[in-house]
Amino acid sequence: MTLLSALGGSHMKNQLRHQLLSKQLRAYTEGIFENINDQWVFFDEETDEAYPLEEYMNNEISIYRNNRWRKGTLVEDGKLLSGKEIIFIQDEDQVRIKKNLQYSLERLLEELQDDAFFQFITTLNSMDFSVYDCIYGYNQLSFSSSAQLTGTNFFIFDNADYICSVHHHFYETSKDRNRFEFTLNTGKRMVIEKLLKNKD
Repeated sequence: MTLLSALGGSHMKNQLRHQLLSKQLRAYTEGIFENINDQWVFFDEETDEAYPLEEYMNNEISIYRNNRWRKGTLVEDGKLLSGKEIIFIQDEDQVRIKKNLQYSLERLLEELQDDAFFQFITTLNSMDFSVYDCIYGYNQLSFSSSAQLTGTNFFIFDNADYICSVHHHFYETSKDRNRFEFTLNTGKRMVIEKLLKNKD
């Protein structure tokens, strides 16, 4: 295998990871912007809570204009950078703000090999959960030394209808081994296990 093909394969896998994450449900907080006493405020549609716009500085934000979503980054109070264009926020603009992944889950997804990454997310999605439904995460890998790579990570997901607990067991043996146990509050369980050959 040439270096070029190896880089191409890696790029393709990163694209597939990005595509899978970009298609997750409940990835955005939706609401409107309002200008109150010369201060921009975001009103969360779901909770009716108000937040100062500066809390979302440098976040990915989409504004609904001319029957389509315009994606950009909040760079100044009242201004969104979309490519090279500056979009000025207007009173009562309908907006979507990209949620951040729960920190421990994000670290785990970065550490998982591709097969385990895809199996974990597609199984979670098949149970009607999104990675953005994670409300609690504990990643033991963050506290493990490279010499001690055996343990369990814990994650709780809430999609507003059901709760799902995920235990991720990892083992450092002759093969990298990942076991995911999904348990719903209804009692339904699903277990997936992936043995991955070490790559030289």
